[in-house]
Amino acid sequence: MLLLSTMNLVIDIGNTKIKAGLFKNDKLEKTFSSHPSDFLQLLKEIKNAFPYIDNVMYSASGKVEKNSLEFLKSNYSLYQLSHLSPISFHNFYETPNTLGLDRIALMSAAQRLYSDKDVLVIDAGTCITIDFKNKDDEYLGGNISPGIQMRFRALHHQTANLPLVELQKPKSPFLGRNTTDAILNGVINSVVFEINEYVSRYKSEYPDLTVILTGGDQHYLSTKLKSSIFADSTFQLKGLHAILVNILND
Repeated sequence: MLLLSTMNLVIDIGNTKIKAGLFKNDKLEKTFSSHPSDFLQLLKEIKNAFPYIDNVMYSASGKVEKNSLEFLKSNYSLYQLSHLSPISFHNFYETPNTLGLDRIALMSAAQRLYSDKDVLVIDAGTCITIDFKNKDDEYLGGNISPGIQMRFRALHHQTANLPLVELQKPKSPFLGRNTTDAILNGVINSVVFEINEYVSRYKSEYPDLTVILTGGDQHYLSTKLKSSIFADSTFQLKGLHAILVNILND
């Protein structure tokens, strides 16, 4: 079994942002973030501040620079998340090799933290993913739709005259009285209605459903959703660590 004194680092490498979490005694102690161009500097700072890290696991949807990868390999026992990594939930996805690594990490967190619960995980990031695990730790699948920023960009790029809007609070909470507010309300309300309807439908079948909201837009959305949810911006990092524990205990 994994010794409680073990200190581990997990890293989520995206295209525009890198997030990392330091775990000690199986508990998330500290989080870090950087732009990809500053990744190596971040690794050096973590190494200097926490010299007793034993293991590192990373998941990469973005590019990993060679010098950063060499630094990790030379200083730690290094593991990379893949579709062959050991998981503790039963995966009933029909095409498991196409299941996003981020979704695998999220379901791993759901299994580890809510093993006896029906769990719906909503990741409001570049895309909005909604994934379900039942109380028997069976992952039954989920759905994918465009995230808030992707919807803004689609309206701008797929039309001749609509402006590119940044996420902000509209002047009117529901009815747009100018083009910017019309886009803001249209996009934001469509996402809120979509998520609320998913939660409502799942709760009709699973009354004791636990709902987790995570991802880059979770802070903005959490106050607008009518259902009782748990907002956790570190849920994916917790999932990466759960998989790392599986590897170390295998």
